[in-house]
Amino acid sequence: MKIILIAAVAKNRVIGKDNQLIWSLSADLKRFKNLTTGHHILMGRKTFESLGRLLPNRTHLVISKSPELQLPEGHFKFSALEEAIIFCNKIGVEKLFVIGGGQVYRESIDLCDELEITEVEANPEGDTFFPEINLDIWKETHRESFPQDEKNEFAYSFVNYKKK
Repeated sequence: MKIILIAAVAKNRVIGKDNQLIWSLSADLKRFKNLTTGHHILMGRKTFESLGRLLPNRTHLVISKSPELQLPEGHFKFSALEEAIIFCNKIGVEKLFVIGGGQVYRESIDLCDELEITEVEANPEGDTFFPEINLDIWKETHRESFPQDEKNEFAYSFVNYKKK
């Protein structure tokens, strides 16, 4: 199974504030949808709640110790990251996308094979941060940069990293 971490990250490593995205980047949302549709997506409870709904054509895997959290049939809750990965290996998942939040990113980054990062040219205030990308471990393999425009609040780059 290939484990791919996907995130939009500001220059100061901020990824969110008050359990919300802090920018409007239409291109990033389209890229996220294109990459994750048809796959399993792994997230923490707060990220799941921030979505506000199930994302279509994706199997949601949520890490939560909350007994109150109930997921619809075909979506799964785990009490730890390791349980979710074991489950995915057992059922033969080809690609698992880790979609946040901050704690899940910190716990999973060393287990991932690839990073799909949208680098956002901004330094917003926030309360959730992305871990450092250790370039001794990760090699940048592709980068596409785009200017700010009417649908994208900031300039941004799509950057792919593969584990060395």
